[in-house]
Amino acid sequence: MPSPPPSTKSLEICRVTPPPDSPESSAQFPLPLTFFDTFWLKFPPVERIFFYRLSSSATSSPSEFQSTVVPRLKRSLSVALLRFLPLAGNLTWPADTDVPFILYTPGDGVSVTVAESTSAEGDDFDLLSGDGPRDAILSRAYVPKLAVSGPNAAVLALQVTLFPKKGFCIGVTCHHAVLDGKSTVMFLKAWAHISDDDDDGEGMLPDELTPSLDRTAIKDPDGIALEDVKTWTALCAEEDSPRSLALLPEAMPTADKSSQLRGTFKLSRQDIQKLKQSVIRYLEKDDDEKRLEMKPNNNLSTFVITYAYTLVCMAKAKGSEDEEKKAFFGFTADCRSRLDPPLPSNYFGNCVMAFAAGQITVRDLVHEGGIAAAAHRLVEVIRPLEKGVLVGAKGKLARLFGEAAATKEVGALIGVGVAGSPRFGVYGVDFGYGRPEKVEITSIDRTSAMSMAESGDGSGGVEVGVVMERHEMEEFTSAFFDGLKHI
Repeated sequence: MPSPPPSTKSLEICRVTPPPDSPESSAQFPLPLTFFDTFWLKFPPVERIFFYRLSSSATSSPSEFQSTVVPRLKRSLSVALLRFLPLAGNLTWPADTDVPFILYTPGDGVSVTVAESTSAEGDDFDLLSGDGPRDAILSRAYVPKLAVSGPNAAVLALQVTLFPKKGFCIGVTCHHAVLDGKSTVMFLKAWAHISDDDDDGEGMLPDELTPSLDRTAIKDPDGIALEDVKTWTALCAEEDSPRSLALLPEAMPTADKSSQLRGTFKLSRQDIQKLKQSVIRYLEKDDDEKRLEMKPNNNLSTFVITYAYTLVCMAKAKGSEDEEKKAFFGFTADCRSRLDPPLPSNYFGNCVMAFAAGQITVRDLVHEGGIAAAAHRLVEVIRPLEKGVLVGAKGKLARLFGEAAATKEVGALIGVGVAGSPRFGVYGVDFGYGRPEKVEITSIDRTSAMSMAESGDGSGGVEVGVVMERHEMEEFTSAFFDGLKHI
């Protein structure tokens, strides 16, 4: 039987604002949404949890934690928000505007919940920050909810939870219409940089952590942003509140969340290299024309091979007597460097585009050459992106919903995407208490995505997070580790 959600007690709920005496925080700051943002307008928020182990038992005591750690995090957050004013504001949709926008008004701030785990000796810290399968619902106690009311929605919410004698975690919930994963991690690294310096003054940031808020370079002559908003309105608007910013509760609902397990699986640099070589060996085994067409050349990246291998393991875990069932899969790609002219790498907001890799039968995945087949589909989509990342951008949101409906209609075995990236460097978010013990993308239990991050030990590997039904997790675990033994 699944264990009940862990118990936490709320110690404080407050609002952290940018320093009020600063010229930047003393005036309204509006920021328009681009078509990269409106695509994600009502998607479920992205939730992450960063776990930090405290080496000093004194620091991890409730009294010391509240008198030292929490004030330090609040001070540095306030300074960081001065550089990231949109995060302190709200997404708003006034009656006289066609497209919502972000608005910071003096006095706005971020909701911060301070809580404490009530488990004995903070034992749930070890469970939650570990890799082994555990009840997915356990994480829900450590991520805050975004406040959404009619035509207004919070952009960011935070929760800091102490595990007495063990450590603490920071739960981060972000509105996807305001920022993508790269921007989220840039903000967290900026906040951590200021906290690590314990800087109460100017909060100077290196260039790579200083956000670029200029959106003039993103042109929208085809009116994609407005089209996206109309699509969302037609699909989700409440009759009495057509401008409601209410979010989808989840992209892929399941009947019983209590039956799901969450697990983290690691591929070392050596594992990834062996998987690449196994694909190449399979494709070059003979002169079969189909295999030669699948040869990936230089596009067999760490992302591709990790995704392909995980997808194969998922297909084996979910199982089906009907091997003609389909697996639908896709991913998002960062467009900053792919635009003409390119945007700076520190561009703040969304600059990702969703791409469907299409469908593949279970038969093609679970039998010999499954990894190569999945990798081939991914490479086919990735290769053209350097020349035309915005091709098909108009109408993409409507097509996505159409494909999702078709997926349900045909009874697809798998429909999966990817959250996060090994390139984000999430394990570099150090607030002055050391690298995170674990970083989790909690929201994959609502989106049916797998998560990816760089290996926490800095060895160059990849961590993959999945949420599956209990019996599926057992099969996935077996497939994942057995597969690595035989490559």
